[in-house]
Amino acid sequence: MKVVVIGCGKIGKSIIEHTVQEGHEVVVVDNNADNIELMINQFDVMGICGNGASYDILKDAGVDKQTLVIAATSSDETNILSCLVSKKLGAKYTIARVRSIEYLNQINFIKNDLGINLTINPEYEAAKEITKILNFPEAISVDSFAKSHVELVELFIPKNSPLANKSLIDIYMEYQIKVLICAVQRGEEVFIPTGRFVLQEEDRIYITAASKNSLRSFLTKSSLLESKIKTVLLIGGSKIAVYLGKELLKNKYQVKIIEKKLERCEELSELLPGATIIHGDGSDQRILEEEGLNDSDALICLTNIDEENIIISLYAHKQNVRKIITKINKQSLVGLMEKISLSSVISLKDITASIIVTYLRGVSNTRGSNVLTLHKLVNNKVEALEFLAKEDKRLINIPFKDLRLKANVLIVGIIRDGKVIIPNGDDVIKVNDNVIVVTTNQFLDDLSDILE
Repeated sequence: MKVVVIGCGKIGKSIIEHTVQEGHEVVVVDNNADNIELMINQFDVMGICGNGASYDILKDAGVDKQTLVIAATSSDETNILSCLVSKKLGAKYTIARVRSIEYLNQINFIKNDLGINLTINPEYEAAKEITKILNFPEAISVDSFAKSHVELVELFIPKNSPLANKSLIDIYMEYQIKVLICAVQRGEEVFIPTGRFVLQEEDRIYITAASKNSLRSFLTKSSLLESKIKTVLLIGGSKIAVYLGKELLKNKYQVKIIEKKLERCEELSELLPGATIIHGDGSDQRILEEEGLNDSDALICLTNIDEENIIISLYAHKQNVRKIITKINKQSLVGLMEKISLSSVISLKDITASIIVTYLRGVSNTRGSNVLTLHKLVNNKVEALEFLAKEDKRLINIPFKDLRLKANVLIVGIIRDGKVIIPNGDDVIKVNDNVIVVTTNQFLDDLSDILE
């Protein structure tokens, strides 16, 4: 498919990178000639310098009825206008990055009445990700499928854990709770485990269950369950902080935000009347102590500087803050945070990339079993995908024990009529099931791709 990406900032660059990796023909548009040259030199793309909302520029970019246009500039209005003009030129699909809080309640109008196929608000999506993690404090990350019927939870195996040095079969026999460990990260290695796989201390595991109660019961028996988080300290009053603050206050958390700029503090006070807003430097150790870092259940670092977020997180770790969540955009810095065993990393680029790749695979696939959801795990080494099962005699109504799956592919769940099934060898896939697959194989876009 031909894809035109408008805007070559941080988010735009991530979209370009993943779109190229997916094998699509990509044209990039940006007002800055240096940005265009950088993209052309770094990726196999064509570039046009100019206004991405201009009819003539979009025409030069070759927008037509076979094109997907992704508008990801820093201006919501430019992105919306770019999509509208692209539709007039005949673009088949359009995606707009829309970040403004003022537009949040108008998203359905923007999509339905203006004809934009998809809107992406990375900051709002990040806030939802953080809220899920705070609601499940044992987790490093939480990825949802089938409208949150199924959650894939990343956990850390601490020293002296009762799970360490036991095979997955032994764990099931001991606990008798139907959970499924789908992937294991051990240092730089990644495993899609079989029942004979033996867990070790400091492994990171990805686990799912037929219900949240089953998962919590497993965590209780394995000594991983933690008490609920009540008090949350946010560093930085960004858009994410506003979206997140609204979600947390709605869920009865106590919220405190430290922000450097006085003018922004005044805005935050109006936007989040239930939160405590502090004017100060969140990287100042004295201020952190005065504002109760040690009494906070969770610290969330949301400044625009990755290095500052990391330093604050490392200090909080030293002070034994229970839950630390850090916003990082540079992939090269993510590894530093993995040294903090229970830290969670949020990346706007990764969140956006997952949404874009899910959409791309859905509209590109003409075979039937479209990708509904996609999450990239373990620094993009593993993909967790949700497919809608269509009629296929190679897959439908065949017991799992008789399916010949590719190596490093695991079917981790089926959602049928709202019920979650953790499959065994006698289970089958039926038409219109939602099927969740975890794999180290990249670029699956149809459920049939799991077969040898």
